[in-house]
Amino acid sequence: MKAFVVGSGAREHALCWLLSKSACIDKVYAAPGNAGIAGLGQCFPDINPMDSNAVAASVRSYGADFVFIGPEAPCAAGLADGLAAQGISVIGPPQASARLESSKAFSKSFLFRHTIPTADARTFSSFPEFEEYIRRRGGEKLVVKQSGLAAGKGVRESDDTAELIGFGRRILTRDSLLVEEYLTGWEVSVFALSDGLDYKLLPACTDFKKAHDGDLGPNTGGMGSVCPVPTVDHDLWGRITREIVEPTFRGMNADGLNYKGVLYFGLMITVHGPKVLEYNIRFGDPEAQVLLPMIDADFGEVCRAMLEQKLGALDIRPKPGAALGVVVAADGYPGFYAKGIPVTGLPRTDEERLLVFHASTGSDAAGVVRTGGGRCFTVVGRGDDLAQASEIAYRYTSQVKFKGAWFRSDIGKIFIKGDLKS
Repeated sequence: MKAFVVGSGAREHALCWLLSKSACIDKVYAAPGNAGIAGLGQCFPDINPMDSNAVAASVRSYGADFVFIGPEAPCAAGLADGLAAQGISVIGPPQASARLESSKAFSKSFLFRHTIPTADARTFSSFPEFEEYIRRRGGEKLVVKQSGLAAGKGVRESDDTAELIGFGRRILTRDSLLVEEYLTGWEVSVFALSDGLDYKLLPACTDFKKAHDGDLGPNTGGMGSVCPVPTVDHDLWGRITREIVEPTFRGMNADGLNYKGVLYFGLMITVHGPKVLEYNIRFGDPEAQVLLPMIDADFGEVCRAMLEQKLGALDIRPKPGAALGVVVAADGYPGFYAKGIPVTGLPRTDEERLLVFHASTGSDAAGVVRTGGGRCFTVVGRGDDLAQASEIAYRYTSQVKFKGAWFRSDIGKIFIKGDLKS
């Protein structure tokens, strides 16, 4: 089979890497791809991933057997619908299902309707009503979320009334928003592969969203991740499955939202049990970079089973050990940052111990890798446990050199030190 991956991030690099290792995948294509993916297959940097006709034309021209959509924006724009209408096999949700991520208001309504544990919330599209509500709740720590896609940066947690009002005012000039109760606990990401009938759960991950050590600073798309999560024991996994995963798929089936693809459960583990923070309709980034290397299965065969609705017959097991990924970001991220910065010192990968995934990188005429995004690389260490994986990841993260490069120094340490109790 020939696989066509849509996207340019480190998540898509990880997908292409895993597909390239499959015994049943002959060729990997990517649009637009990046400099790392170019070492695994053929990239089409000039294709707009939101343009279903352009993607379909390349798929037909090169004889690709299926398309795997990596990021959320093309799904929200209806890429899967456009490809399916042209008879192309797709792993990724149609636009209607993508609303589980692209509209937090729709997602919250789904959660309430199917009585799935989640934070209490109210939706606002009027600034005066929003302002009055925030002032009435004055001094209480609340969460304000942009309803639409915001690349992980449309969230503000605060007990400062003026800060919340200012943040909400900016959102309401372009979108609706939610005000949620602030949940305390610790976060975990759970991923399911679905063929539209059956699903398979993958090992739990945790990502670290705050920009700086100690979980301080602004929200980002994620500065690192670990897999598996030591505090997710057998009992907690059972509760997540019974209370969150099973009712979600029942609800999706009842509402006609099930699809062939990935469903991400962003959870907060509270004293009252797991609660849904958000759904995503694709692999997380940076979670994919640590999760995919931990899958002990031929991923090409997994994709075939998803497309043919035979996922239930597959045995998908986690590999032993652990993986830990550290994101190397550009100066200024998650705010304004420069692009096109030359990169040196990229370490040579060792597929058993060390992987380096590119995000939106390119190569100039001289073959020099240049940055193209805010989160530029994910350096992944694999070891017998998280401590060893961390040692490997951080040993090589500091070798990635470009002007202004920075990274958190404490990814996963809360689990390695045992400071987080289940």
